[in-house]
Amino acid sequence: MIKTQGLMKKFQSVLAVDRLDLDIPPGEIFGFLGPNGAGKTTTVKLMTGLLRPTAGRAWVAGFDVQAEPRKAKKMMGLVPDQPYVYPHLTGNEFLRFIADLYEVELSYQKKKIPELLEMFELGEMGSELVETYSHGMRQKLVLAGVLLHQPKVLFLDEPMVGLDPKSARLVKDVFRRLSETGVTLFMCTHVLEIAERLCHRVGIVQQGRMTRVGTVAELRSQAAQSGSLEDVFLALTGGDQYRDLLKYLA
Repeated sequence: MIKTQGLMKKFQSVLAVDRLDLDIPPGEIFGFLGPNGAGKTTTVKLMTGLLRPTAGRAWVAGFDVQAEPRKAKKMMGLVPDQPYVYPHLTGNEFLRFIADLYEVELSYQKKKIPELLEMFELGEMGSELVETYSHGMRQKLVLAGVLLHQPKVLFLDEPMVGLDPKSARLVKDVFRRLSETGVTLFMCTHVLEIAERLCHRVGIVQQGRMTRVGTVAELRSQAAQSGSLEDVFLALTGGDQYRDLLKYLA
């Protein structure tokens, strides 16, 4: 459902994404992990058609993102790292706007929009302007919007930011259910506990290049670590070097 071959993006002298090869099957939740500036968000923008690659290709649900952008985008949903919602629309109006963009039938909109608002605990806010929503409520509204056209692939860039524990649990359950129905999820997150619990496989990217990929168990074996995914990640990326700096606080 997601495939890349030699995907590259260069900004002047900076190689943000370096020859990325991916092959992600239907129903997989794939975690894309890396330190700040590693190229995660740039990768998502390349795979969703928001940026043109310097080299290489990307396919979503069998459609080349550059050659057939409309067909590819109809198959996907995107929750960006900084989602934008129109503040002077109501929640209902925002979802109808998104549904119209994806040419969702009006009869389905009338049925599905109230269901999604209720599921994300926004039922009473549907007629209120989005400018009155908290950050977490806006995040849930965006998540409701990407589900409206029943995408086959979801790209999620830090989808849990701003969510309270109850809402985060709901969203995780929604992701698991989508995976069970064959939807593919590509998720960038710094919350390694979420990646460990949700993802079937994870890839670790550093300086634009994916250096490791596999299940959490496989990565533990590669890192010779028996601890959490956080311990494995720090061991594989050299992030555990900070421990040596703690002596200066003694």
